[in-house]
Amino acid sequence: MSTEIDYYFCKPERFPISDFLEGLKTPSDILARAKTYLAETLVAQNVQENFGTLKSEDVHFYGNYHIGAGTVIYNGVTIIGPVYIGENVEIMPGAIIRPYSIIGDGCAIGHGTELKHAVLYGGAKVASLAFVGDSVLGASARIGSGVITANRKFNQSDVTLKLGGEKHALGGDYFGLVLGDASRLGANSVTQPGTHIGHHTWVFPMTNVRGFIPSEKRVMTKTELVFEDNEVLELKP
Repeated sequence: MSTEIDYYFCKPERFPISDFLEGLKTPSDILARAKTYLAETLVAQNVQENFGTLKSEDVHFYGNYHIGAGTVIYNGVTIIGPVYIGENVEIMPGAIIRPYSIIGDGCAIGHGTELKHAVLYGGAKVASLAFVGDSVLGASARIGSGVITANRKFNQSDVTLKLGGEKHALGGDYFGLVLGDASRLGANSVTQPGTHIGHHTWVFPMTNVRGFIPSEKRVMTKTELVFEDNEVLELKP
């Protein structure tokens, strides 16, 4: 069990911004620095630069942003800065990228997906119709279609992570998911606020998880299918 960055993210070279991780200890530190870094480098300097390709005029930009070369953005995308998007990223139609998000090189964001204060190492992918809020995704991590990373408790109290009987504060009342390098969340899964998943772990579709999940595991919910006889009829249109 660990709250250390190195437990979840083994490839610091896949982070898109050099020296960003220096001195940081926990994934919550990454999210905190994302806010200060983007405020200092994009907002303070009023940066609005796009070196990528827009596939449509129907792309909406607000605030400050940096978009790297080779990145392709499709129609209906909304980017609300400050946002940093690396090189060779693919952002599919209807996606929403909200403030204080950092997207590493070679990432992919699916149709209708929403990112909010999300930090993605290089090669991470979020499929269609997902929500990723206040979360960190490791190199080559994958989030399936329809996944929800819940990022706030019902009672709006501070989010914590329980490890070895001890509660660790995660920096406030908003915190979603830590997903380690090459780990995967199957379609329509849900993670509760503060969930930490180690590297190379697979969470199978339609699974609800919380707390700490170790590296190199397979996680699933056992279900039993029930078969009953059905009448034979053709329904009206």
